[in-house]
Amino acid sequence: MKKLSAIIILFVLGLTLNSFAQTATTPANDFYLGKWEITIFGTPQGDAKFTATITRKDGKLVGEMTNPADPNAGTAPMTNVEEADGKMTVYFSAAGYDLNIPFEKVDEDNLKGSLMGMFDCKAVRVKQ
Repeated sequence: MKKLSAIIILFVLGLTLNSFAQTATTPANDFYLGKWEITIFGTPQGDAKFTATITRKDGKLVGEMTNPADPNAGTAPMTNVEEADGKMTVYFSAAGYDLNIPFEKVDEDNLKGSLMGMFDCKAVRVKQ
């Protein structure tokens, strides 16, 4: 009887450890990964557009931005990308200011947000 109890305990322990290992290595949500065309509406300089590429590194979202109007400008890293409660917030610096845009999912290819609560924004998934 002791052998049977020990085998059952080892089996349950093995299942528990296996489920923790799978949970730790599986990304929580890959919806935001990929290339997005972001538009900020109504800025004093007019509508601003840039392209953002979101990837996952060491389990966290990271991103970089490019300006399609200036292909020689190169890319700029986002300072942070957070995902929580079905939302994604991108943080970046522009013209000496630290800015952020919290985005909500509209559908499979569209996000909506607001730059610092002042300017409406949208992001459209770039189909490749």
